[in-house]
Amino acid sequence: MQTDLSMGEVLGDFIMVKALEDGVTIIGLTRGKETKFHHTEKLDQGEVMIFQFTQHTSAIKIRGKAEILTKHGPMVAGR
Repeated sequence: MQTDLSMGEVLGDFIMVKALEDGVTIIGLTRGKETKFHHTEKLDQGEVMIFQFTQHTSAIKIRGKAEILTKHGPMVAGR
C-alpha cells in the first residue's frame, strides 16, 4: 500500500451518481501506462451509487442522464 500524501488525497475522493433515466452506464478506468476499462455498472432511474477513486481507478466515464455530486459541486450529465 502506498503511504505518500498525494496518494492519500486521491484515495479520499468520492463522487455520487444518481441515474435520471434507466440504463445509465458508469465505467471505471485504470491508472498506469495505459488507460483501460476495468469495471462497469448499470443504473436504472432513481438508483444511486457512490464511487471512490483508488490506486486502480483514475477516471469514471458516465453514459446517460445522471446527476453527479462531487466536492467541486453538482452537475448533470447526459442528453
